[in-house]
Formats: sequence, structure tokens, C-alpha cells
Amino acid sequence: MPALPLNNQNLPYPDPIHPIIVHFVIAMVLFSFFCDVVGYFTQNVRLLEVSFWNMFVAAGAIFLAVIFGQLEAGLAQVYEAAKPTLNFHTFMGWLLAVLVAVVTGWRFGIRNRNPLKIPPAYLGVATFLICLIFLQMYLGSKLFWVYGFHVEPVIEAMKQGISP
Repeated sequence: MPALPLNNQNLPYPDPIHPIIVHFVIAMVLFSFFCDVVGYFTQNVRLLEVSFWNMFVAAGAIFLAVIFGQLEAGLAQVYEAAKPTLNFHTFMGWLLAVLVAVVTGWRFGIRNRNPLKIPPAYLGVATFLICLIFLQMYLGSKLFWVYGFHVEPVIEAMKQGISP
């Protein structure tokens, strides 16, 4: 089977898909957390319901983000200086996918037991999850803005033998 031709970003399609899905997941998890915190203090069951559905959709979407991240990282021209950050970002991506799924499952159980209330322990774990997401955002930003993953001038320089 012939390989697909790659564009100027070293991708077989017009633009990276991973960041699009990732930003969707980040927004949903952050909004879910916001709704949980406000819903907890105001006892607003509608906000708790919105929170659950945001986490539910994010739990599925994060696996798509990781899969496209793996694909696009495999197509990137990775140089030695970027490898530790890429490896940590990859590890964190899979870890976050599992954690978001587990937290969503826990949230589902909480919702089924008592949809009007969430325990403080859940908010503590959700806060930790948000901190991990901020770390992952930093790593992803570093891969793009510092190491130039899928950035045309960096790819062109590497094709010409100029190593960053």
C-alpha cells in the first residue's frame, strides 16, 4: 500500500486534528469543573447535570485526542531536544484519558445515587485532575511553540538538514 503524501506540515491532511479535539476536551472538563463547584455551593441540580454530561462527552473525546496525538507525533520530525517533552506529553495524555474515564465513571455513580449532591472528595479529585490538565497544556504548548511540531518553517529547515 503506497504511503499518503505529506503536506508542508508533515501531515496527510490539511491541518493538525489533535489540537482541535484537545481544545474541545479541555473546555469541556474545565466547564464541567466550574459547573460542579458552582452547583455544589448553590445546590443547583441543573449545573450538576450539565457538569456530568460535559465530563461524559469529554471522556469519549479525550481518547480521540490521544489517538490523533499519537498519529501526528509519529509523523513529526522529532529531534533529540524535544524527545523528553514529547515522551512525557504522550505518557500524560494516556494517563489523563484513563483518569477522565475513571472520574466520569465515579461521577456517573454519584449522579445515580443522589443527583442533587456531590461529595467534597469528588471536588478534590476534580481539582487534581484540573492541575494535571494544566500541566498537559503546558507540555503541548511547549511542543508547538518551542519545538515547532508541525510548524512549516521548522519542517522545511529540518528537510534542508538544519537541525534546531
